[in-house]
Amino acid sequence: MIAIRPARSEDAAAIAAIYAPYVLGGTVSFETEAPDARAIRSRMAHSDGYYPWLVATTGEADGDAVLGYAYATKFRDRPAYRYVVETSIYMAGGAQQKGTGRLLYEALVDTLRAQGFTQAIGVLSLPNDASITLHEAVGFRRAGVYREIGFKQGRWIDVGFWQCELNDSAVPPREPKPFSETGVVRG
Repeated sequence: MIAIRPARSEDAAAIAAIYAPYVLGGTVSFETEAPDARAIRSRMAHSDGYYPWLVATTGEADGDAVLGYAYATKFRDRPAYRYVVETSIYMAGGAQQKGTGRLLYEALVDTLRAQGFTQAIGVLSLPNDASITLHEAVGFRRAGVYREIGFKQGRWIDVGFWQCELNDSAVPPREPKPFSETGVVRG
């Protein structure tokens, strides 16, 4: 049974272990040094109560092992962007292509909608067919591409932007609610 719940500080080591292969062995992440559990805990703490971190797990009955995680961050620092988030998702190797990532990402999108954010932006290194398929399955649409913007593993990499409308862009906009006030996570 798959469970989806808010990430806790004790999940940081599992999250770091899932993320490390993406940093060290590929071009999906543009980081070059894998963060440890302490760095992940710090990133989670700096979400300011507004930006959710969710995990997909095997459930309490199966030891609650973390299979993947998804989170949102500020899209940009300037105040006018506060209604928009950037999203990310990473799955453990054995949990890929089994539908768990879609459940996890849908839970993140539902949570962001309930919070009142207006847009979610997925930033994908290209080519990346599996990630494109996942993003489009949960409502993201291609918004543009920056050509040869990242250099990693001896080559230039394109970066694509996928955008998901979460809520209407009301005028004046409503301030997003803190993550703790939504209670939306499903599993």
